[in-house]
Amino acid sequence: MLFPTTIVGSYPQPDWLIDREKLSGRFPPRVRAKELWRIPESYLKEAMDDATLVAIRAQEQAGLDIVTDGEVRRESYSNRIATALQGIDIDNPGTALDRSGHPNPVPRIVGKIRRAAPIELEDLLFLKANTDRKVKITVPGPFTMLQQAQNDFYESEEAAAMDYAAALNEEIKALFANGADIVQVDEPYMQARPEKARQYGIKALNRALEGVSGTTAVHICFGYAAIIHERPTGYNFLPELANCGCNQVSIETAQSNLDCSVLPGLGDKQIMVGCLDLSTMDIELPEVIVYRINKALKFIKPEQVILAPDCGMKYLPRQVADGKLKAMVKAAQILRAQHQ
Repeated sequence: MLFPTTIVGSYPQPDWLIDREKLSGRFPPRVRAKELWRIPESYLKEAMDDATLVAIRAQEQAGLDIVTDGEVRRESYSNRIATALQGIDIDNPGTALDRSGHPNPVPRIVGKIRRAAPIELEDLLFLKANTDRKVKITVPGPFTMLQQAQNDFYESEEAAAMDYAAALNEEIKALFANGADIVQVDEPYMQARPEKARQYGIKALNRALEGVSGTTAVHICFGYAAIIHERPTGYNFLPELANCGCNQVSIETAQSNLDCSVLPGLGDKQIMVGCLDLSTMDIELPEVIVYRINKALKFIKPEQVILAPDCGMKYLPRQVADGKLKAMVKAAQILRAQHQ
């Protein structure tokens, strides 16, 4: 199918599940933030299951071709996975600067990073059991997890990143072995800290994807629109992903008005073209989305294009997210008719 549609990862969590006011009033949590959940611990799993069903059905009703679990069980895209690894002291967190330059509590590395047990397997199996569409599951990348941690164990950042990558590699292989169609690795800190990313980021990312048989994607972004308001028109770190073993690259073009002339540098990879501006509550007309995609089509082939929001949608009101997704699906239909 030409112009398939998907979300980057997250869908808005219901207000009855999580305190969205507290969530939006702080930086994304890097350590666990269980105080955000409204549901008592004894009922939380059932509530998360119900909310995940809401997210799945909303994506199906919007008409998306590839669905995720909405990351509904997570306080942020990264913290649930990053704090589940061995070698982390979750009771005594460290501190690191967020990409906004503010200090934030983070996981503290006190031993060798290892994957002790499956982390997202149950999430994937629940997703697959409740949709007949293609499914995507997301994981934070090794470089980003390290940047969101305090290293009190490894002699070098590269050594720590490579152990994060080895642990992530085991998780990704298990997800594909259990039926994932796409596994997406989120690496926003490659854009935020390009110098370090050039030193060892791609090496770590390729280690995470080593020996993986399945469609893999990498998401790189400027940060959540609700938190990082200013957008450059170009990435600090993007052409380097041509050397990554992934099949797809997810980028933002809508809010930033990205100069799409950089896209040929990614070769024949598929591109998730971010075509929904998440900084505004306005629901785009399908024609506006088509215009944004056509800017990319000046530089890449239709077969390479996947329609997606700029980034995760978790900070949007649900009705706004739903409206934007439906408009994106209509835009994809227009594009298919134009390119038959």
